[in-house]
Amino acid sequence: MRLNGEISSGEEEEEISQAGTVVLSGGQKVVVGHALTAKKKKSFFQPNFTALARNKGIYFVAIDLNKPLPEQGPFDIVLHKLSGEEWREIIEDYRQKHPDVIVLDPPDAIQHLHNRQSMLQDVVDLNLSDCHGKVGIPRQLVITKEKDPSTIPYEVANAGMKLPLVAKPLVVDGSAKSHELFLAYDEFSLSELEPPLVLQEFVNHGGLLFKIYIVGESIKVVRRFSLPNISKRELSKVAGVFRFPRVSCAAASADDADLDPSIA
Repeated sequence: MRLNGEISSGEEEEEISQAGTVVLSGGQKVVVGHALTAKKKKSFFQPNFTALARNKGIYFVAIDLNKPLPEQGPFDIVLHKLSGEEWREIIEDYRQKHPDVIVLDPPDAIQHLHNRQSMLQDVVDLNLSDCHGKVGIPRQLVITKEKDPSTIPYEVANAGMKLPLVAKPLVVDGSAKSHELFLAYDEFSLSELEPPLVLQEFVNHGGLLFKIYIVGESIKVVRRFSLPNISKRELSKVAGVFRFPRVSCAAASADDADLDPSIA
């Protein structure tokens, strides 16, 4: 662990709780501190990954949440994925007092993506109408937490939206509930939904979606299974609200699936 600028090679108690260095060009070493949920630690720090990192001189420092952040380190990069106003204030204060430390990601940037309404607005603002093909977002309606669920059918009708509708929690905070989706087939079932949420017109997309990850100049595209297409026949026969807890999660990878070339 690196303390006061020193790096020792003591025995590793856990892969995720050891000091870390990232070897850059010229032999520069960068210490990375991380504050992640237990679930993210488990998925991120896989044995193959930590072994590869160790071979390249990369180790990770676990930030102790029971100690003041400024008393830990020194860090060159802080990688975090924790929610809550208290942590937001801690990391923002640290960022302001340590401008030389790279914080991934800045709280303001994360906050923007915590709201599904503002998240999609960025796509609209890109104004990609002149691109090859069509780039846009589904018609959507925000139902605030002050709204009585019984008024949702009226709100939808007033907005002129077409069924079926996908309902998503408005706030994305990393919890399992925030990743739940609901598919509403008829207007009467809309009153069963719990605000705040975003309603979007469902668009058939071949039961597949693409997730794009960008880090600097590196771009990674993965395929994930999604909600299946809905036919007019199905729409005329099915009613109610259906829950989908984890659509397009890592377990739903479609990278190795034999799919219709016109879709994938």
